[in-house]
Amino acid sequence: MAEFTLDLNDDQKQVRDWLHGFAADVIRPAASEWDEREETPWPVIQEAAKVGIYSLDFYAQQFFDPTGLGIPMAMEELFWGDAGIALSIVGTGLAAVGVLANGTEEQIGTWIPQMYGDANDVKVAAFCSSEPDAGSDVASMRTRAVYDQAKDEWVLNGTKTWVTNGGIADVHVVVAVVDSELGSKGHASFIVPPNTPGLSQGQKFKKHGIRASHTAEVVLEDVRVPGHCLLGGKERLDQRLARARERAQSGGERVKNAAMATFEASRPAVGAMAVGTARAAYEVALDYARTRTQFGRPIIDNQGIAFQLADMRTQIDAARLLVWRASWMATTGKPFESAEGSMSKLYASETAKKVTAQAIQILGGNGFTREYPVERMHRDAAIYTIFEGTSEIQRLVIARTLSGLPIR
Repeated sequence: MAEFTLDLNDDQKQVRDWLHGFAADVIRPAASEWDEREETPWPVIQEAAKVGIYSLDFYAQQFFDPTGLGIPMAMEELFWGDAGIALSIVGTGLAAVGVLANGTEEQIGTWIPQMYGDANDVKVAAFCSSEPDAGSDVASMRTRAVYDQAKDEWVLNGTKTWVTNGGIADVHVVVAVVDSELGSKGHASFIVPPNTPGLSQGQKFKKHGIRASHTAEVVLEDVRVPGHCLLGGKERLDQRLARARERAQSGGERVKNAAMATFEASRPAVGAMAVGTARAAYEVALDYARTRTQFGRPIIDNQGIAFQLADMRTQIDAARLLVWRASWMATTGKPFESAEGSMSKLYASETAKKVTAQAIQILGGNGFTREYPVERMHRDAAIYTIFEGTSEIQRLVIARTLSGLPIR
């Protein structure tokens, strides 16, 4: 088991510097253009694929880093570059995590490579969980999966929303209800292969922030997928449902939910994204405060500005520490006894919103214009307190974990 340390090893430092260079040289110069266009930055994704950043091998190396710091370090550097473009680069990862968390070895080996494609033919994937009436309330999910035993096929019907890469993805991972009487315990995840009839893109959302990342509805109308596309396989599903029914009758221990398993694995990574955006805004504000003069001196000479910057840096470092702790715990198998994963996402996401707002205030009127990037960073930061569990949901998870009570 890797000991917890705040010192990155030489390999990690090399990867960090490489990612930082790509973010500075490729992502940042393109950020404003793709934010304005509100389109997927395919040329940037392809460039990331050419240098090896957008690839299964790269994310596998970071995912299996024994210290747990590979993924949060990568997320922070890429999102330091730009949140919208970075999400387009890493968005496939959520679908990949869905397969890793719930799939068999054969499914992992078959489908995850297809999610990325290669440098000459880039692909993306999508994880479909939220619905118009079931975002945080996963128990209200309506998308259904019915097994056709005669054909060994699952038939999926429903509408998913807020899907990153929804409709443009080659591979969609869809969470659906297989037993409505079990609530969230009656869910399962399915692979929908490329060009499967019945899957279509619904509304594409025009968003407040992360506008370079494609977000849309996914409509499923009598979508038929082979039995082997059920993640984990039918035998494992039947066993899990049987245990859930027994425990529901006896009031026993909880059974893992497929969607929640994905989110549990990804929340510290989202926290790292927020840290990257917050750090970027802080650095712009710090540089501006050092060079902007008012009344004959740099504005950083004023306590009102200097103290804000001190608080911003302290909060960013505290957020990073929470993210690193949760990532290390997850990798080394230490249980989140106090919901440390949710703590990391909650604090980091709230920090990103606060720090980017303070950056605008320090830049004054300039910060409110699109001539400076902090306006875009502030818009982007809003998403961190919303997706993969709102701040309110994180607080609920933490409170329930601490109290052991079903707080509502």
